[in-house]
Amino acid sequence: MAMTLSIRKRLTRSLTATVVYGLLLMSAATAPAVAQDAPRASQDCVVLLHGLWRSALSMKALQWQLEETGYQVVNLTYPSLDHPVPELAVLAVEQGLAACRDLGLEQIDFVTHSLGGILVREYLEHHGIAGLRRVVMLGPPNGGSQLADYAGSMALLELFMPVAVEQLGTSGASVPRRLGRVNFQLGVIAGTTNYLPFLPGLPDGPNDGTVAVAETIVPGMMDFLEMPVGHTFMMWDDEVIAQVLFFLEHGFFQRHSPPISAP
Repeated sequence: MAMTLSIRKRLTRSLTATVVYGLLLMSAATAPAVAQDAPRASQDCVVLLHGLWRSALSMKALQWQLEETGYQVVNLTYPSLDHPVPELAVLAVEQGLAACRDLGLEQIDFVTHSLGGILVREYLEHHGIAGLRRVVMLGPPNGGSQLADYAGSMALLELFMPVAVEQLGTSGASVPRRLGRVNFQLGVIAGTTNYLPFLPGLPDGPNDGTVAVAETIVPGMMDFLEMPVGHTFMMWDDEVIAQVLFFLEHGFFQRHSPPISAP
C-alpha cells in the first residue's frame, strides 16, 4: 500500500509539472523582448534557482535575457519535491557553484524565485560562498508563508505535499523564521497582483497570490521593490527581468526615489 501511494504521488507530481512547464513554454513563445544595452563580456556567473514544483524551464526567460546581456548563466533543476529545505540548499547551491567553477568564473550572483531564495539564505547560514556578489529574490517567503501553514493543515492535501512545505510556514519547523539578517547584497521584488483572490488560505494583506508582500521582507536587504505581478509567472515579466538586470549591474533597483533598505 505504501509503495502504491508513493508511485501515485510521483505520478501526480510529474503530471502537474508537465502541464505547468507546457504553459511556461507557450508563454515564452509570445513574451515580449526586453530592450537591453549591447551585450558585454561579464566575468559574473549567475545561478538561477527556481521555486517549489518548478524546474529550470520556469527560469528560461531570465536565462535568455541574462545571456543576451553578456552574463554566463547556470540554470539548474533541483528536486524541490523530494527533500527538506536544508538538504535542498546544499544540493542546489553547490551544484550551481560547481557549474560556475567549471566555467572558470569566480564572481557569483544568484537570481531566485520563491523557495530558491530560502535555499540561498539557508546555505549561507552555514557556509561561505567565495566571490559572492549580488542576489535578487523574486517573491521569497522570507518571513515564512501563511499559505504553507494552510496547506500543511489540510489532510486532503497530504498525498501531494512536498516535504519542504511544512518548513516554509510561520511556526514550528519554519526555516525562514529561524534564519537571521542577511549580510550579502540582496534585492527583493514582491508581487502585488493576486489573480485568484477567492481561494482559501491566502495570506493577509497585499500579496501575489501565494506570498504576502510583508512576507518577502528580510532585515539587511539593500533594496526592495513592489511590482504589479503575480507569483506564478513573475519571473517571465519583462519589467521584472529589467529590474533584475539593473540590480545586478548597480546594486539597487531602477526608480525615481532613493532605495529602501530594511532595518
